Amino acid sequence: MQKSSNDLFSRIFESSREFKKVTTITTCAMFGALSVVLGYYSFKITPNLKIGFGSIPNMLVDYLFGPVFGGLFGGAMDVIKFMLKPDGGFMPGFTFNAMLAAFIYGLFFYKKNLSLPRILTAKLVVIVLCNIVLGTYWLTLLNGKGFLAILPARAIKNLIQWPVDSLIFFLVAKTLEQAGVFKLILHAGNRQRR
Repeated sequence: MQKSSNDLFSRIFESSREFKKVTTITTCAMFGALSVVLGYYSFKITPNLKIGFGSIPNMLVDYLFGPVFGGLFGGAMDVIKFMLKPDGGFMPGFTFNAMLAAFIYGLFFYKKNLSLPRILTAKLVVIVLCNIVLGTYWLTLLNGKGFLAILPARAIKNLIQWPVDSLIFFLVAKTLEQAGVFKLILHAGNRQRR
C-alpha cells in the first residue's frame, strides 16, 4: 500500500514538472487545436446519443503528461471550446468536471501501459463520478429539473457510450503507440531538458 501511494505521489509530482518543457506546451497546443476541430464532428446514433472524437486528444494529453498538466489542459479546453461555440450559459461546474476527468485519466494512464481494461476502468470512474453524478447535478442547477428525474436517462446514455468510447480511444492510442508517435514526443521532451 505504501509503495502504491508513493508511486501515485511521484507521478503527480512528475506531471507538475511537465510545465517546464517547451515540447509539452507545443504538443498540447497541437492537441488542443485537434480537439477543437474534432469537436465539430460527431455521429448521431439517436437524438440523445452521439459518438464524438473531440475528447481523444484530451485523453492523449492525460496519458503523455499526467494528471496535473492534463487537469489544467482539460479546464482550459473546456473554456476555449465554450468561447468558440457557446451552447447556453457558461457553467463553471462543467469546467470543473473537465478538469477532474482529465486528472482521473492522468492518474490511470500516466507512466502506465495502456490496456483496454485500464481504459475501461478509468472511463467508468469518470462516467460515474463526473458525467452521471456531477454532470446531472450541474444540469439540475441550470435547468431547475429534479436530480432523480434526469438521472436515469443520463446514466443509460453514458453506460451505452462507455465501451464504445473506451474502444475508440484504445484503438487510436495503440495505433499512435505502434507508429512511434508517443516515443517521438517524449524523446523530444527529454532531449530538450539536457
